[in-house]
Formats: sequence, C-alpha cells, structure tokens
Amino acid sequence: MLRRDDTVLALLDVQGRLATLMHDREALYRSLVTLVQGVQALGLPIVWMEQYPKGLGPTIPELAQLLNGQQPLEKTCFSACGLAAFVAQLRATGRRQVLLAGIETHICVFQTGRDLLSLGYHVEVVTDGVSSRTAANRQLALDRLSAAGASLTSVEMCLFELLREAGSPEFRQISQLVR
Repeated sequence: MLRRDDTVLALLDVQGRLATLMHDREALYRSLVTLVQGVQALGLPIVWMEQYPKGLGPTIPELAQLLNGQQPLEKTCFSACGLAAFVAQLRATGRRQVLLAGIETHICVFQTGRDLLSLGYHVEVVTDGVSSRTAANRQLALDRLSAAGASLTSVEMCLFELLREAGSPEFRQISQLVR
C-alpha cells in the first residue's frame, strides 16, 4: 500500500511535440492534471523531468502551470536514473515509493521504472497517466514493468489509497478532482 509519508511522484517528459503524438492524448492530459493536483493536495513531492527540451519543447502548459515555482530536470538519457540530479533529488525526499507517470511508456517510463526497481524502490506505474504513440507499445511496457515487479495503479486508485479515509479537507479536494 502507498503511504503519504513515503511516496513521491516522478513525472517524465510530457512535452510539446512529443505529447501531441500520444495515443488518446486528451485523456492522458486530463489524468495527469488530476494526478498532479491530487498529489499536491496531499503534499507529496514531485520530481519533474524533461527529455531534451531544446528539441522536444517544454512541458505541456496544462502541467507546467501547476508546477509553477518548480524547475524541471533536463535529461538526454532515456532512464531518469541516468541523470545524477534525478537520483539525488529522489534520495533527498527520503521516500522509497515512486508513482511513475509520463511518456513514452515503452521508452523513458519503462527504463526509469526498471532502474528504480533495481535501486530498491517500490514502483507504481499510473496506467492512465502514461502513454506511447501506439497503444501496443504502451501495453507492452506495462506488461514488462509488471513482470519485473512494478505495481500498476490508476490516478483515482493511488489518490484514494494515499488518502486512506474520508472526511478530511484533502478528501473533499480529491473527490472533486476525480468527478
């Protein structure tokens, strides 16, 4: 089970030109906005990555505006774990459970997830918060990550799992987000 005091969101590469090519991109964008807003309502840290922004462009405005005041870490390696600053930022949170979301599922999400697992992290891939240019590549990556030991979750499932109970101000916020 996810625990609020031990969970961090790793948000990977949801950027301009690449993001527009994703399978079912409107649903992906909605899910990611809800995820980020929910994680923020719960006070969880977010480690935000961009893959070669000079070539792919910046994070989509729908997410970038929510992450105002934070700067993305720039990378050229496919696995975020190939960037020392990512690993350092993740370690600095002191958290061992990683919610993994972003694009593309079969490349950067897959490689980051595998590397996080090898570093001893508990990885939960947010299935409605990841995509690839094709549904087949997305599914292949989810299957391989699951087989490697990652757990699969959804935006709504992980947010309510982190909440644990109704009645709090965060519960009301999250309930409104998932409607």
